[in-house]
Amino acid sequence: MRKFKSGACRDTDKGKIDYFKCLSPLMIKGLGDYLLKHNKLPDGSMRDFDNWKGLFGENHEEVCMASLSRHMLDMWLEYEGYESREGKREALYATLSNVMFIIHEFELNELEND
Repeated sequence: MRKFKSGACRDTDKGKIDYFKCLSPLMIKGLGDYLLKHNKLPDGSMRDFDNWKGLFGENHEEVCMASLSRHMLDMWLEYEGYESREGKREALYATLSNVMFIIHEFELNELEND
């Protein structure tokens, strides 16, 4: 049991995940900036910021893997000292985004199968 000077008390935090410590605020900000930058559609309109949560059709994972492979190639090129299509930062956040999109669908499927 934890007791505070204010008189408040809480159970122990042992064994509990501290989600706040799992992520970097710099990375989250960078991801948000990346997603915002790519929210503008070719016709000039803006898609909803979280429209990716609706998935990309029946072949969601295939769509994500195709994009992921392109961005991973960009990362590889950057790692080896070559130029890529959009640079290291874009490649990193594009890779992260596609992984996140795949995980989102995976977790949704897990929830539905429980």
